[in-house]
Amino acid sequence: MAKQLMIYERAVPVSAEAHKSWSVKADNTFGFARDVNSVPVLAAEFAPAALEYTIIFAGEGDVVFPSVILGMREGQNAHVREDGSWDGRYVPAFLRRYPFVFATAEDGQTFTLCIDEEFEGLNKKGKGERLFDSEGNRTQYLENMLKFVTEYQAQFARTQAFTKRLVALDVLEPATAQFNVEGSTAQLAGFKTINREKLANLPAETLSEMAKSGELELCYLHLQSLNNLTPMTQRLAQRMQGETAA
Repeated sequence: MAKQLMIYERAVPVSAEAHKSWSVKADNTFGFARDVNSVPVLAAEFAPAALEYTIIFAGEGDVVFPSVILGMREGQNAHVREDGSWDGRYVPAFLRRYPFVFATAEDGQTFTLCIDEEFEGLNKKGKGERLFDSEGNRTQYLENMLKFVTEYQAQFARTQAFTKRLVALDVLEPATAQFNVEGSTAQLAGFKTINREKLANLPAETLSEMAKSGELELCYLHLQSLNNLTPMTQRLAQRMQGETAA
């Protein structure tokens, strides 16, 4: 799977001193994500994401996190059109928060809002939304983004707790996906899925706890989303054929 944080090229702390005259012009384009074939997805996103994406689990050991597959080859995102617009009904929060992100201190408790200074929409020409007003105070736009990233971080922690529980219960197993694109067979590996049989055979008390916490629903949303893999490969093949014809 692709290295997800590669969409951030130079994330630096947001400050009135450094960014007082800066603005962000987003344009709702996702060219920055053109080369990632998967991105992390929060537990709170499972319901909308499972309608069109395949949710898998990436990582090793205790560092496992759910992600959605966006392309069938490394460096290829099937959901970013040539003009940078998004081909899909739901855009993962990981991408919607860009160019902002939290940096975590060594204590794991202190977070600093950062912005990718290489983002093409960041400018000093007043185009888009200002980060600070003339007096150096945060604008409503920056306050809204800070709130969004804060909420994202809270959901990130809850999602980590969910995946750690799956690891502890030993219900995840390595998986691969085989598909045909342009007449050739390829394979996507390096991820895990829930073993349905292991999940069903968990102690009744554990299943009851997971049902009450909403974790069991998340498990079945993930399993249901695996059915989206074939339609995505078909869409990718159609797009590649269209680009070739053009």
